[in-house]
Amino acid sequence: MQREAMEFDVVIVGGGPAGLASAIRLKQLAAERGSEIAVCLIEKGAEIGAHILSGAVMDPRALTELLPNWKTDGAPLNVPVSEDRFFIFSETGATKVPNSVLPKCFHNEGNYVISLGNVCRWLGEQAEALGVEIYPGFAGAEVLFDESGAVMGVATGDMGRLRDGSEGPNFQPGMELHAKYTFFAEGCRGHLGKQLQAQFNLNEGVDPQTYGVGLKELWEISPEKHQLGLVVHSGGWPMDSATYGGGFLYHLENNQVAVGFVVGLGYSNPHLAPYEEFQRFKTHPNIRAFLEGGKRIAYGARALTAGGLQSLPKLTFPGGVLVGDDAGFLNAARIKGSHCAIKSGALAAEACFAALNGERQRDELTAYPEAFKQSWLYQELHQARNFKPWMNKGLKLGSVMFGVDQLVFGGKAPWTLHNTIPDPAKLKPASECAPIAYPKPDGVITFDRLSSVFLSSTNHEEDQPCHLQLKDADIPIRVNLATYDAPEQRFCPAGVYEIVRDENGANPRLQINAQNCVHCKTCDIKDPTQNINWVVPQGGEGPTYPNM
Repeated sequence: MQREAMEFDVVIVGGGPAGLASAIRLKQLAAERGSEIAVCLIEKGAEIGAHILSGAVMDPRALTELLPNWKTDGAPLNVPVSEDRFFIFSETGATKVPNSVLPKCFHNEGNYVISLGNVCRWLGEQAEALGVEIYPGFAGAEVLFDESGAVMGVATGDMGRLRDGSEGPNFQPGMELHAKYTFFAEGCRGHLGKQLQAQFNLNEGVDPQTYGVGLKELWEISPEKHQLGLVVHSGGWPMDSATYGGGFLYHLENNQVAVGFVVGLGYSNPHLAPYEEFQRFKTHPNIRAFLEGGKRIAYGARALTAGGLQSLPKLTFPGGVLVGDDAGFLNAARIKGSHCAIKSGALAAEACFAALNGERQRDELTAYPEAFKQSWLYQELHQARNFKPWMNKGLKLGSVMFGVDQLVFGGKAPWTLHNTIPDPAKLKPASECAPIAYPKPDGVITFDRLSSVFLSSTNHEEDQPCHLQLKDADIPIRVNLATYDAPEQRFCPAGVYEIVRDENGANPRLQINAQNCVHCKTCDIKDPTQNINWVVPQGGEGPTYPNM
């Protein structure tokens, strides 16, 4: 199949904060030197920001370094944090942790409550004004290699293929985008980034990555209940003390709040359902009180990396780099990643521009990891490096020991703990775990999956190849159902996976409702047999998140 090809100096895959920061910094450096470089950014969402979902409270440090005039230039950081509240929940009560005893990483002075999707839309405008060519609706589907084995760009996905893979009447082949250097900024568990980590053995000598899934709703609440800039975090219920998870409630402008819950994907009980845990969380008196009388207006879910410094893969390979959450740049202790993504993208861009200026191409940008190790980002992640390993030991012990780590040693303890077991390997057989009875949704505070997916504005054309691939079609029944009671029915927050039987209740099979997929990547991560492989659907499909 002949594909058209376009040539650029740099191709960036992903229009999140890391990819956009990379593009902006490259163009800034070119302008400072009076030179021209061709930068192309592709984004699988229908528009910049369409697939962006985060809490989010943003530390503006990296943004200020990248775009010092962001305030006067209209960046949508309009709500400074006005108050921090951190609670440990029981089912009906809450213990407030005094701010004076919280580690510094939990404080939010100087930060902003934002919609990361709207911040990315604004960053996209800044990038385009600098001359970056941005193509939303084009998914990076394939890594391209030159004859030496170096990355030479990507191919976008074909459009108009039918379910069986054949060419439909509106078929259009993907396009090859060739580059001297290619940046992979796909976010957590990037489809191409995962391939590159395997291809170049980038994870050798590092801890397995640790993940969580974040579920979020946007609500419009009663004006008298709204407290602009209030940030609420919680630990404890509905999680048991051995399972990592926590909730948040952030007050934005226009009487809106973002309410959400993060479940660590290292949980062991296959009966656990992150979506239902999130719905239970909203019924806690401290959360329900804000939501009652309000209206839910949006829903979404997205996986996030939490392994920290010990789980960062090698960042470079011949012809390209990993930036942002495609590498794992997120500070789980601070519950923040957007500033890490922006900084990593800027550092990679600076290394890339120096290489281009030296007339290099498709080699390793070793100056990027070297600059990272000398940066404030490395120092920040190093100080928080023991957070997730401590929290893996349970809420009570983990909280106490991480408090000692931060308050006594200032993040400079003479030890580094490690994550040793991948998240999917921690799942136990269903027979060894207690079932969990979740209450039915009331349609007022709690809701079913399908009504939630509707609010994500998710859309996929049904007559196209399924983007949720099974390596072995027998495993879902033979192993997952038999041993783990088909946990994909529960760990997916969008009702994609369903066990169906005939009229006699026999002959179970796995039905994949791919049109429901919100691109969270949880299935690719948590499947205990690692049999599910998430690949990109046609460009422009998936959720369309407003103000998320």
